[in-house]
Amino acid sequence: MQKLISEEPVLIRVTRLDGTEVVLNSDLIEFVQATPDTVISLTNSKKILVRESIEDVLERIVEYKRRICNQLWIGQPGETD
Repeated sequence: MQKLISEEPVLIRVTRLDGTEVVLNSDLIEFVQATPDTVISLTNSKKILVRESIEDVLERIVEYKRRICNQLWIGQPGETD
């Protein structure tokens, strides 16, 4: 049986307009829009303006989730307990 090795939050780094770095749980992102600044709207109704483009934000989310999925399972195919 394969075992789950990580249940850590899905975090990405973005930069506020004033230059400060923010780490977000990407699972809380409801949507991202350009107005022309990039606005990240969270499921808790908070909004964060960031320097990164929509494409950059999406790329960071996909890359982080890819890394987590690659580390998610350990064990050999066909292994049983």
